[in-house]
Amino acid sequence: MGKLFVVPTPVGNLEDMTLRAIRILKECDLILAEDTRTSGVLLKHFGIQTRAQSHHKFNEHRTVAPLVEQLKGGKKIALISDAGTPAISDPGFLLIRSCVQDGVEVECLPGATAFVPALVESGLPADRFCFEGFLPQKKGRQTKLQQLAEEERTMIFYESPYRVVKTLSQLAENMGNDRAASVSREISKVYAETVRGTLGELVIHFTGNEPRGEFVIVVSGK
Repeated sequence: MGKLFVVPTPVGNLEDMTLRAIRILKECDLILAEDTRTSGVLLKHFGIQTRAQSHHKFNEHRTVAPLVEQLKGGKKIALISDAGTPAISDPGFLLIRSCVQDGVEVECLPGATAFVPALVESGLPADRFCFEGFLPQKKGRQTKLQQLAEEERTMIFYESPYRVVKTLSQLAENMGNDRAASVSREISKVYAETVRGTLGELVIHFTGNEPRGEFVIVVSGK
């Protein structure tokens, strides 16, 4: 029986790659990458020559079964995403679930996940929190926002630069302009930034300053 290694990769700075992650990627038989072109930069940087194969949300339904068979046949396979930990708002869950169901060993290495530094840097309570990832874009979005308005734990959201002002505005409409929040962007990259304030203040800030990069929004509970 083989083994599936879930390997986090840096969300920004390549120095965040762990020594163990590099070793696993060099030793395994195959690397499953969300985008082989994006991951190719990382693999080349660390001298990793293991064959890489695309594994993303558009093909994972049809590739899971053959991959599980390879693992059951003794292959050691590593799963990575473009950045961060696979299966956290990224592909990977279907393969991991299938491995668990078929008795294939799965090991997730500790490593980069964007929401953790954003939560810690926010200064908001981090002892209890809920990770919501990306809010629904259309269907169910307003219902979800209304439900979250009653959430007492710190809330964490991912958002793209194109929707961050809209999302902050809708959070303010449902939770109040005075709700404490924090927005982190480009975590661990050269232009990393964390802006703290109320939801109302953050709407004003990012309306006047064009949002760029990938965003993590952290909002205090009710």
